[in-house]
Amino acid sequence: MKLQRNGRSKALAIGAMALVSSLSLAACGSDNNNTNTTATGGSTGGAAASAAITCGKPGSLIAAGSTAQGAAMDVWKTSFAAACSGTTINYQGGGSGAGIQQFNQGKIQFAGSDSALKPAEVEASKAVCTGGQGIDLPMVGGLISLVYNIDGVDNLVLDGPTAAKIFDSQITKWNAPEIAALNPGAKLPDAEIQTFHRSDDAGTTENLTKYFAAAGGGAWSYPAGKAWTGKLGQSANGSAGVSAQVKQVKNSISYVELAYAQTNSLKSAAINTGASKPVAATAENAATTIAKAQAAGTGSDLALKLDYATKEEGAYPLVLITYEIVCDKGNKAETLDTLKSFLTYTASDAGQKAVGEKGYVPLPKTVTDKVNGVIATLA
Repeated sequence: MKLQRNGRSKALAIGAMALVSSLSLAACGSDNNNTNTTATGGSTGGAAASAAITCGKPGSLIAAGSTAQGAAMDVWKTSFAAACSGTTINYQGGGSGAGIQQFNQGKIQFAGSDSALKPAEVEASKAVCTGGQGIDLPMVGGLISLVYNIDGVDNLVLDGPTAAKIFDSQITKWNAPEIAALNPGAKLPDAEIQTFHRSDDAGTTENLTKYFAAAGGGAWSYPAGKAWTGKLGQSANGSAGVSAQVKQVKNSISYVELAYAQTNSLKSAAINTGASKPVAATAENAATTIAKAQAAGTGSDLALKLDYATKEEGAYPLVLITYEIVCDKGNKAETLDTLKSFLTYTASDAGQKAVGEKGYVPLPKTVTDKVNGVIATLA
């Protein structure tokens, strides 16, 4: 069933407007994807956020995965721990692939991932989810910026086929005819393009390559996946790593979540989708696409399917949903109450609004209501 645009929550609009005002992620302290950050009871947090939290029994959670949701997790951890004395929440980055691997090894209580579990990963999860399996709980939306560093070019426009060819080294000069045709009047340099991609297995990479597959007009010949498969280019670890490279290297391009583009003051390309005008990389435009997501999971699994080839006016196509992956049954008894309490907060209006103010796209209430319904049944 489609999630219609008029189903978006008020929090989504607030988050999108807050993003337009360029609130910095610096206060979240999550620019280093390799940092192991821990929030404990006694941390400072907003009184309003604390008032919205039901703590449950004190406990400790260990989680890992998506770096895209790292800044959101920092906000959620701090607010939750400030409200719940005696609770500790520890979230490491490392990428979606690493998070799923650790979850299926029973090392963590939940994993963050920017792509839904694959059938083989679900099957593997049954070894640690006694009597159950791993499921996907959509928790917040985001968008992927094509960030670039080109002197004198402030409003770069790309489309699916051209971007796919750039990242596959089929287009190697910034003044190539395909790029020039999309940017009439721009002073594109006669310079080699330096592409950067993720070295770690990343849900961001999977969403980018799904976009190339859907909107690349056949230019991308590889299967979509977390591991990079394009030709040539250089790699860096995590969203912070590729952001730093683009910031330092002239005539470069990469892909990161908008929050990292803002934090690093990087320019983001607009996308020519076939709509009447190119679509800018803004939370409001991403929200238009995310609001039309379709249910793809079954039962308690709430995975969503995104339309990367959308041509709707004002719909930014390069989007992602970041999930928390948990057991539907077979969660550890000693941490189950803390897990349910924490995830109930992150999926609440207050939790969604809090990260909407930090560069994410709050999910429609039609989605978060379903998420909270499943959280209540976790066992």
